Formats: sequence, structure tokens, C-alpha cells
Amino acid sequence: GDLKKTFGPEDVFHYIYTVFHSPTYRERYAAFLKMDFPRVPLTSKRPLFRKLCELGARLVKLHLVEDVPEGSVTFPEAGGNKVEKPRYVDAEQRVYVNDTQYFGNVPVEVWEFHVGGYQVCHKWLKDRKGRLLSFDDIHHYVKIVSALGETISVMKAIDTAVNRHGGWPLA
Repeated sequence: GDLKKTFGPEDVFHYIYTVFHSPTYRERYAAFLKMDFPRVPLTSKRPLFRKLCELGARLVKLHLVEDVPEGSVTFPEAGGNKVEKPRYVDAEQRVYVNDTQYFGNVPVEVWEFHVGGYQVCHKWLKDRKGRLLSFDDIHHYVKIVSALGETISVMKAIDTAVNRHGGWPLA
């Protein structure tokens, strides 16, 4: 659809994807989400529907790592690139992969971001423990960190958009 007069299946998918990424939705309906499949609240407000579709499309591109903004994450130290014991040092905003090598400029909220019970940044490295990171691996991890940072921003924008239209529950 064009999101002006019509909408299509992808728009519905983007809307649902957005609703499920709303921090307020997750908090408000946490008890229900633990017991049952999530329910999709519908809105009759076209501007809100359009905005949530736009935000959902952005999230999908981020999560498919198709359109990730350039971030400030670095991997400045030369070395063997072997993943030994990943750890985060908050004061330095660094994710160490071994004693000397690290990804720099990783905000704590990105490091602590969870999906499905997993801490994304930690899990990705933990799954590669004992392996050497290739140039492509390093580049991909940088993209993941950037995508998660942008995801956090979009999640805040979702709640802002919903609040501008009366908040939860949706009308």
C-alpha cells in the first residue's frame, strides 16, 4: 500500500513488529506475554498507524543488517583476534575479546540489550569462543552494535509516537 489511501501485508507486518518492540507495551503487558501469545492492539488513528509502519520498516532493515548507520565502534588493537573470554568494561565502554583486543565505544545499554533472553553482544562473541575473528566477523560485530544502538533509539521513538496519540491502550 501507499500508507495514504491503502495499506498492504508488509505494512501490517511492520506495524506488528513495531508494537512488539515498544518498551511500554512490553512492560504494560508483561504478565500476559509470559502466559500466552502476544495480542496485537489495533489503532484507528491513521497517522499513528503510518508512523508505526515507518518505524517497523526501519527496525526490520536494522535487524536484517540491511541498512545500518555508520557507528563509532572501533577495534583498534592489532593481535591474534582470538575470542577468549568476552567481557565488558563499563568505565571504558569496551568489549574485550581477549586480554588486549577490544571493541571500543560500545554503550552499556547496547551491551546489555537482550533479545529472547539472550544478551546479544555477549552471546555473539561467546558463540565464537576459541575462534579467530576474521575481518568480516569484526565488521559484522561492529554492524550489530550499531544496529542495536539504532534499535534502542527507534524503540524510544515508538513510545514517543504512541504517547503523542494518547498512549496505551491504543485507540
